[in-house]
Amino acid sequence: MPKKTAADDRKPVITPPAPEAKKEAGSMSEPSTAAVRTTKPASVDTIKTPTETTSKPATVKATQEAVQVTLDGRKRIIIESVSPQIDDGRFPIKRTVGETVVVEIDAFTDGHDALSCVLQYRKLGETVWQEAPMRALVNDRWRGEFPVSEVGRYEYTLLAWVDHFKSWRHDLGRWEQAEDIALSLRIGADLVGKTGQRVAGAEGRWLTQRADELAGAQTLEQRRQLGLDDELAQRMFRDADRTLALSYDKTLKVVVEDERARFSTWYEMFPRSCSPVPGKHGTFKDCEAWLPRLAAMGFDVLYFPPIHPIGRVNRKGKNNTLTPGPDDVGSPWAIGSVEGGHKSILPELGTLEEFRALVRKAREQGIDIALDIALQCAPDHPYVKEHPDWFRWRPDGTVQYAENPPKKYQDIYPFNFETADWQALWEEIKSIFAFWVEQGVRIFRVDNPHTKPFAMWEWLIAEIKKTTPNAIFLAEAFTRPKIMHRLAKLGYTQSYTYYTWRNTKGELSEYLTEVCQGPGREYFRPNFWPNTPDILHEALQFGGRPMFMTRLVMAATMTANYGIYGPAYEMMEHTAVKHGSEEYLESEKYQLRQRGFQDLDGPNSLREFITLVNRIRKRNPALQSNWNLRLHYVDNDQILCYSKSTADHANIILVIVNLDPNYTQAGWTGLNLEELGVDPFQPFQVHDLLTGAHYIWNGPRNYVELNPHRMPAHVFRVLSGLHTERDFATFEG
Repeated sequence: MPKKTAADDRKPVITPPAPEAKKEAGSMSEPSTAAVRTTKPASVDTIKTPTETTSKPATVKATQEAVQVTLDGRKRIIIESVSPQIDDGRFPIKRTVGETVVVEIDAFTDGHDALSCVLQYRKLGETVWQEAPMRALVNDRWRGEFPVSEVGRYEYTLLAWVDHFKSWRHDLGRWEQAEDIALSLRIGADLVGKTGQRVAGAEGRWLTQRADELAGAQTLEQRRQLGLDDELAQRMFRDADRTLALSYDKTLKVVVEDERARFSTWYEMFPRSCSPVPGKHGTFKDCEAWLPRLAAMGFDVLYFPPIHPIGRVNRKGKNNTLTPGPDDVGSPWAIGSVEGGHKSILPELGTLEEFRALVRKAREQGIDIALDIALQCAPDHPYVKEHPDWFRWRPDGTVQYAENPPKKYQDIYPFNFETADWQALWEEIKSIFAFWVEQGVRIFRVDNPHTKPFAMWEWLIAEIKKTTPNAIFLAEAFTRPKIMHRLAKLGYTQSYTYYTWRNTKGELSEYLTEVCQGPGREYFRPNFWPNTPDILHEALQFGGRPMFMTRLVMAATMTANYGIYGPAYEMMEHTAVKHGSEEYLESEKYQLRQRGFQDLDGPNSLREFITLVNRIRKRNPALQSNWNLRLHYVDNDQILCYSKSTADHANIILVIVNLDPNYTQAGWTGLNLEELGVDPFQPFQVHDLLTGAHYIWNGPRNYVELNPHRMPAHVFRVLSGLHTERDFATFEG
């Protein structure tokens, strides 16, 4: 490709996303008679203080202009403490299709007048707002909700007004003296009559007639009941005069994604290792033979490390040595050679058409192919010659390779994102994602995104989602919490986590509370991985089969998204390259590792157990969300207990795990039956979906005992209201 320079005036101008502009407080236009659709209130006029008309220093003027006075002082509403919103509305919250956005606000006014509040929402790009009434909770807190039914972006805001009819109706029911009731009815007749005159059609005629009846000849009590009528209240709310309504000063955003963003089961595999012939390089054609097996095991995302040509300069040998042999295949993350770069395929894997065929056949099995995008280059990547200014150069005339002292990655050149040619670099990176989208890929695992500019990711993800709104981005960022959360806020769909390093009951409990119940849950979707090609935790190195089973059960039931580095996990590979290291011995990152189906499906494999756990996940909707996780007490620090249930408690899962891989542990539960939706005064059934055993429990306190060498966990389906063994349901997983 021709070299681009900073002076190239043909390159596009990229404007990184800016914070949302704040709306000014608004007044409502003439109200519609529709119950659930309305136009957005226009902005309220503002006036500046007189001093702003005189010449002042810029800093003083800016300060004064920030102080604006609402033109119409009759708007007496206060709206504050709006949730959910991320960083004062800077970033969107996240939902998936079919979910509901629940919004709460504090809204109040001076005095004792009653308020009405509505939640306004619409799909981004629509001109008409839909409305959902908000209901009062306690202490001036209000709640409303709206559904999101399509992939894309929605927006929402709030509107509130002093509701004189509601205030009148409240007082009407409290008056006792006849003269007070009579006067109140005259006031109500005037309120209803004016509304009837303002509203056109049959609705206006109905209200005018009701106003006449309130002032009519019937008894006071009969007329009072007409004033307290629920239908009248509904019509008056729908047709309320919103001239003095106050609109919240922000329009908040929701990113809505498809189900796989919320619930997915990942299997990582090196396609070059999937050949049935030991020592032979695998191909995409070889990968096709794996698809039925993976689908049967319950995986719906098959994730490949980079599939591009691998550099030959400074290529790494087995176990990351600097002295490769002539047959060493190198690291897939050392991207680029004379055969091409990020938009090319390693010739040994096959052709682009064969890759597209694999994507199609995987989709027929209900599996999405996910690709790893690593924004880095081997020394012989074409970018290095074509765009030398995209890299950092050292005083000795060489390019700065990746380092994490004392580690050195001589086979990888990171990009220099401070290059003067940054706009062209951004555009080229976007084109990499766009290219693979054209080949049928919509899921991307991004390598080390925290080492690239945040602004680029926000811009790039938004750009890709304009044409591919169901694209999914998984952030592989094992870094500081605030950086991980920032990546999630600016657009990453799912995020790697610290799960691998959370092993004790206290660590797990604290972390689960953070990711499932903390404020970050509005945008941070955790994806739990017990292992990766880079991480073999010491718990797996020394915990044996029980620990592999335990970590799998927890990853699969704690969060709705989870994954494994598959063949290695199935075979329980647990030998590190050296003591104290988390690197696999004979790491597949640097060599072929052929594993035949005969071994993977044999007695020393976890295939059947993994299949069972994934089947349980798919058959139980409670396990397909994160927000519903609740921790329960057990009087043993080696036993962890937690539950998940659907909102209607039709599906309740209770998980109890022995964290000790060596010894039997026992204890007494202290279940929060209210959280479980179980009647504390009735026996209830617990059916172990892992073993098929079932028990009848009573109350919160029940005995549990887990031998890790038999089964280190219970995954109970809870059914309440069952009294005898004759009531047990047929096992359905």
